Amino acid sequence: MDRPPFHLAFPVNDLVAARAFYGGTMGCPEGRSSEEWIDFDFFGHQIVTHLAPDAGDRASNPVDGHDVPVPHFGVVLPMADWEALAERLREEGVKFTIEPTVRFKGKPGEQATMFFRDPSGNALEIKAFGDPAMLFAK
Repeated sequence: MDRPPFHLAFPVNDLVAARAFYGGTMGCPEGRSSEEWIDFDFFGHQIVTHLAPDAGDRASNPVDGHDVPVPHFGVVLPMADWEALAERLREEGVKFTIEPTVRFKGKPGEQATMFFRDPSGNALEIKAFGDPAMLFAK
C-alpha cells in the first residue's frame, strides 16, 4: 500500500553537526536548506532540522523493560534494511540509548528496535517487524 510521506520539523543546536549526522552517518540525502534549517530525505519522508539551541530537556517512559526517550521519532524499515542500518551505525560509532534488540518477543507486535540520539539530543527509534502486518497488532 502506498502511503504519503510524513513531514517532521524538529530543533537542533548545531546545523553542521546535524548535516554530518543525518546526511553522513544516517545517509539521508539533503534537500533544501538555509542558514536556519536543513531538510533531509529520511527513508522517503521529509524531516527538517531547525536551528533552535534552547529547545529544552527530554523525558522518558518505561516500555518493555527499557527507558524509552520521549519525544522520539523514526521509521519502520524492512528487516534486512534495519539490520544493515544497525551495522552501519555500529561502524560509525553511534552510541545507542537502547541497543538493537527484539522486544515483545512471542507477542503481537514483536519488533526489532534501536534507539539513539542525534548530536542535538533528539531521540530516534528505528524498528522493523518480521511480519509487517503486526505494526498495529494488539
